[in-house]
Amino acid sequence: MSFLSNLFGPPIPKLTATELSEKMKFGKHPLVIDVRQPEEFRQSHIAGAKLIPLGELYKHIKELPKGREIVCVCASGSRSRSAVKILAKEGYTVFDMQGGMAAWKSAKLPVQKG
Repeated sequence: MSFLSNLFGPPIPKLTATELSEKMKFGKHPLVIDVRQPEEFRQSHIAGAKLIPLGELYKHIKELPKGREIVCVCASGSRSRSAVKILAKEGYTVFDMQGGMAAWKSAKLPVQKG
């Protein structure tokens, strides 16, 4: 392992909002986990996303499927990076959606409210 990997951990696998949208349409449908707070989720989220606030991730980790890709999303990408690190250490195949919901909205992709 390189010095930087030892210092910061392995690189975080990432997807853009557009790549996630394409995966959801045409590929294997990944499990999208939104790690924001409930009030943020109610304002807008990706259709089909499962809300698990970052602070509750450890409590719900055993409920997540090991054989399915997981994509973590937050508002801008900071909390989702933390979630990806946690899940990767537990053996999940996990990606961070770069730029979070801000990037999703900038790409003019559909959101769900409520």
